[in-house]
Amino acid sequence: MLIRNVRPWGGDPSDVELSGSRIAGIRPHDPAARPEGEVVEGRDRLLLPSFSDVHVHLDSTRIGLPFRPHTGAPGVWAMTMNDRDNWRSAEVPLVERVAGTLERMIARGTTRVRSYAQVDVDCKLEKFEAVVAAKERFAGRADVQIMTFPQAGILREEGTVDYLEASLKAGAEVMGGIDPCTLDRDPKRHLDIVFGLAEKYQVEVDIHLHEPGHLGVFSTDLVIERTRALGMQGKVTMSHAYELGSVGESVSRRIIDEFAELDIAMATVAPSGRGHLSLVDLVEAGVRIGLGEDGQRDYWSPYGNCDMLDRTWQLAFVNNFRRDDLIEMSLAVATLGGASIMSHEVPRLTGTGDRPGLAVGDRADLLLVDGETPTSAVMDRGTDRTVLHDGVVVADQLALTRA
Repeated sequence: MLIRNVRPWGGDPSDVELSGSRIAGIRPHDPAARPEGEVVEGRDRLLLPSFSDVHVHLDSTRIGLPFRPHTGAPGVWAMTMNDRDNWRSAEVPLVERVAGTLERMIARGTTRVRSYAQVDVDCKLEKFEAVVAAKERFAGRADVQIMTFPQAGILREEGTVDYLEASLKAGAEVMGGIDPCTLDRDPKRHLDIVFGLAEKYQVEVDIHLHEPGHLGVFSTDLVIERTRALGMQGKVTMSHAYELGSVGESVSRRIIDEFAELDIAMATVAPSGRGHLSLVDLVEAGVRIGLGEDGQRDYWSPYGNCDMLDRTWQLAFVNNFRRDDLIEMSLAVATLGGASIMSHEVPRLTGTGDRPGLAVGDRADLLLVDGETPTSAVMDRGTDRTVLHDGVVVADQLALTRA
């Protein structure tokens, strides 16, 4: 396959040759050339790596359903109960809306997904199985990792651990944890279960942390301690962790350094506020960091639209980035940054100027999108998109629009 007349990371017009699932060659665009074989017309669009959404709750989506007023109350437990009260009565069956949301994500340029799948005594494995079904349905169009996730905590309801273990036996690839102090109120036991199951089934760990300030740092230190003691370097992710940068500069620096040392990754959803760790400092330290959309217009919030280019704009905005190099860095985080969390075959970002994913030998998971520059693409979020996964065109927005 030849991708003709594109601008990799906004560079000069180029023709990009693919061989199977890999980039085989990149050469200056020749308008006079008449290539043989399959050709994707770039039409002078940007060529970027495709997006990686490494923090999304496919199991709670209401994408494609009628808009409804928000009914949740503040706090993780109250919001969880709001979801519990409503998810079964949605207008479309769960399996269909999970698959429909994943399909929209792919159409907008996301080909790597780490999805939470809620497991508890209420839904049991029903939500997990809906995400599995979507993963299997779109196996040729996206890579999907499934995290078994105790949204309602592990210790509050008898029987939760049994369902979590059943999902791991059924193929969950990541063991989730959540707010060890504020939700379960027993951080040692909570994390012992999380890391114990991860060790038993040889899966990674992802801790969903909303805890504030010093309490969040305390829980994070317990995670760091277990990662080091159990030799789980490169197998742990901290998600959200909104306020790890709020305690003090020396604490923030220590956490970043320990994350880099132990290869503990971070997944952000581009939250508001100023308490999070510096994105620039994380990238410069070599911490694996990726981006996600979190909930998709669900019973938790009305936000989310399946478009990671839109969420990249938000990441740049909440970090007050104005320079092109930092906005492009946000794109690098949203694409190959997340990919490096899902697979360690993908190297972590090496600094704020790293623009990976478009070299000879790289995997051909690609996005063609209209825009003058990568920064303008983030600002304008155009809809003329063509998406490739493993060297195969899996979505073309212009063709969809014309249809």
